[in-house]
Amino acid sequence: MNPSFGQRHQTALHACHECDLLQYAPHSDVQNVACCRCGGLLHRARGYQPQTSLALVVAGLFVFTLANVFPVVGLEAGGVRTATTLLGTASQLMRQDMLPVAMLVLFTGVLLPGIELLALLYLLLPLTLGRAPRGFPKVMRLIQMVHPWGMVEVFLLGVLVSLVKLAHLAQVHPGIGLWSFFALIILLATSASRFDAALLWERYQSCRATH
Repeated sequence: MNPSFGQRHQTALHACHECDLLQYAPHSDVQNVACCRCGGLLHRARGYQPQTSLALVVAGLFVFTLANVFPVVGLEAGGVRTATTLLGTASQLMRQDMLPVAMLVLFTGVLLPGIELLALLYLLLPLTLGRAPRGFPKVMRLIQMVHPWGMVEVFLLGVLVSLVKLAHLAQVHPGIGLWSFFALIILLATSASRFDAALLWERYQSCRATH
């Protein structure tokens, strides 16, 4: 049986991220709300603070810049030392007629993570200041589309495997870019764990109602 009008006013329709079951879940200020079928998290308690997520995104943008400006790793053999950035790696791949690999590195390691961080900044900064950002629905869809394709951790795993294989051929010198990528992975994972579309929509609607 469908809930009455009064019940609908106090509840919201949610799709479970685990089993896709559509169900009405009450908004709770003190506890999380779980799916009635699989127990997956439907709705977090209203302790959400956008400024915390904003701080993570700003820190992520900072280390993302460091990761792309400074060399990821340096190699020294026969008295000759070479070092390159991620963008430099993509450029070298293009020069060696490996365009598909270069584009894959560029998109999954640089472009898409950067777009995701900038889109989150575009949403969170106005919401933290109590303002509704323009184009909120479109930017939310963009984040949902881009997030699965950001593969910084996969790139870093490939770098580590390559370094292990090169260790017996040359001296390996980890660069600032490599440590920045480690920090970026942690910040992206923490930011993703705090990302809740339902709570952002509530904040957005609240900001629209007050302006």
